[in-house]
Amino acid sequence: MKIKRKVSQATVPSMAMGDIAFNLLIFFVILARAEDDSHLQWTAADAPNLENAGHSLVSVLVDKKNRLYLNGQEIGIAQLAGRVESLLGNRPVGERTVVLKIHTETQAQRFEPIIEAISEAGGDLVHILEDDKK
Repeated sequence: MKIKRKVSQATVPSMAMGDIAFNLLIFFVILARAEDDSHLQWTAADAPNLENAGHSLVSVLVDKKNRLYLNGQEIGIAQLAGRVESLLGNRPVGERTVVLKIHTETQAQRFEPIIEAISEAGGDLVHILEDDKK
């Protein structure tokens, strides 16, 4: 005995197809406009006449291997703002200098959170530029 199968047809409403096409169009437009700035690299500027930044209690350094140091001690980015704030204490605005030295091959995605943490702690940021010694 042969059983007849029911023939069912699935139809997609044409309004739904328009919505799907519109969403895909928006998705690809957003992807096309997004720029990846992880390739951004900073090289220290030439500074023939350096001025003294004055005395600072806090020194932040990012080395070639992207390790973060606070006053010579390795630290994580999560602890940076709190430690800088405690080191600066209640000093007035002119005495809250934080020296920041970043390796030339460090990418923006690494040093931008460091700059943000120092400003959250209330530090006056000074970037170190090195003399071109040729």
